[in-house]
Amino acid sequence: MRSEEPPRAEDPEAVEPDEAAESAEPIDPDVGPADVRGLREPWRSRHGVLVVIAAGGSLGALARFGASLLWSAPAGAFPWTTLTVNAVGCLLIGVLLVAVTEVFTAHPLLHPFLGTGFLGGFTTFSTYCVDIERLVDAGRPAIGLLYLAATVVAAMAAVAVGAFGTRRLLSHRSAS
Repeated sequence: MRSEEPPRAEDPEAVEPDEAAESAEPIDPDVGPADVRGLREPWRSRHGVLVVIAAGGSLGALARFGASLLWSAPAGAFPWTTLTVNAVGCLLIGVLLVAVTEVFTAHPLLHPFLGTGFLGGFTTFSTYCVDIERLVDAGRPAIGLLYLAATVVAAMAAVAVGAFGTRRLLSHRSAS
């Protein structure tokens, strides 16, 4: 443990108190030291983003859970519910990204709430991985591989369809 004694004159790294006061930049208590000031926002604005992401994520996870209750798959069966939820979530992500980046001026917390929060909680990579493991453990590795590939293809296609479809729909609306 280092003591809090003032530096001694023979210490080569010692700095006179007046020199230190003149060279040091002020520290903003809301942001942190001057050298990281540009790298992060004040705590208050980050706190709001974290709250809306958590709220959206909770609602999205509840919606996914509700879908699994309404449309449950027997053990060892193809996990249609998870595939559908992930594809629908990706479709909505495509719609949302076009809407909030190209069309509407949205509130700054809308994208974190809907995109990162709700749709991030609604879509589920973890359940996707567990589903693959369950298929393999049930002696159905070929179905597990099919599901692995089908989910990636469906998710990518859904994002593209959502983005393309939203652009087309909005261009037709603005032309009329």
